[in-house]
Amino acid sequence: MSKPKVFVTRKLSNELVKAYEETLDIRMWDREEEPVPAEILRSEAKEAEALFTVLGDSIDASLLAQSKNLKVVANMAVGYDNIDIEAAKKHGITVTNTPDVLSETTADLGFSLLAATARRITEANAYVKEDNWKQWAPFLLAGSDIHHKTLGIVGMGRIGEALAKRATGFNMKLQYHNRTRKPEAEEKLHASYVSFEELLETSDFVVTVVPLTEETEGLFNQAAFEKMKSSAIFINISRGKVVDEAALIKALNDGEIKAAGLDVFYEEPIRADHPLVNMHNVVCLPHIGSASNETRTEMVHLCMKNIVEVTAGREATTPVYN
Repeated sequence: MSKPKVFVTRKLSNELVKAYEETLDIRMWDREEEPVPAEILRSEAKEAEALFTVLGDSIDASLLAQSKNLKVVANMAVGYDNIDIEAAKKHGITVTNTPDVLSETTADLGFSLLAATARRITEANAYVKEDNWKQWAPFLLAGSDIHHKTLGIVGMGRIGEALAKRATGFNMKLQYHNRTRKPEAEEKLHASYVSFEELLETSDFVVTVVPLTEETEGLFNQAAFEKMKSSAIFINISRGKVVDEAALIKALNDGEIKAAGLDVFYEEPIRADHPLVNMHNVVCLPHIGSASNETRTEMVHLCMKNIVEVTAGREATTPVYN
């Protein structure tokens, strides 16, 4: 009996996939940092029963329609806006993601980015490396305090709650906005539920952890930034398209907000000449929210487990929809 054919769109180490080779016929794109070309992806998808994908892979309606053997798309991420979900449903293809396993790691990164932006860590590091540090000065690279400030979290899911938990160690006042209230989180974390407008107007730090949907695309626009304090710091660890980048650049240039820390961008990857990269009050990271060795390894195993289950005719472990 032939083994189910699987195509993995990024190179993974042999150690990670070896355990699955007894039950799966695994083909893999041979580069880790370079995306698989669209024509190769489409060709492989025609034969595959399973695709192991990442956020940079576009799994659109036409690809799904021509993939007659495809049973499952296992996306190595919590988000799945790179996949046409309605088309997948239409063709009876299961889509899975990797929730839970990356929440704590992404919250670590989110709070690290907040702290780095507030205290101007990357600026200070460059200052020393460029041999600009000549003497001590009273306000040399002075940043913003974090402790006892107000943190506003937009999107109180697992990552939002994990981020709030970290903020309690800094004695921050916590407030959040979400589609639905989270009474348990409010009690456990002493967080207050407020409207989106109130959160923008009263928070010292605004962190977005929302998924990308029709409702959230462009949520942080010119009107939103104009409502924020001029001393506020904006952090995005969700999706780049929830932000109107032109509006963000204007807000930073005009002093409507103080600084921004960004792990995601409207189009990725960005280049060194991107306007946000060259702003002294912006910290830019290359979408590394879940990038710890432990978490990325666990994400790979969860994707492979989903593939094993679905190709064997069983229910997925973490389906996006039922």
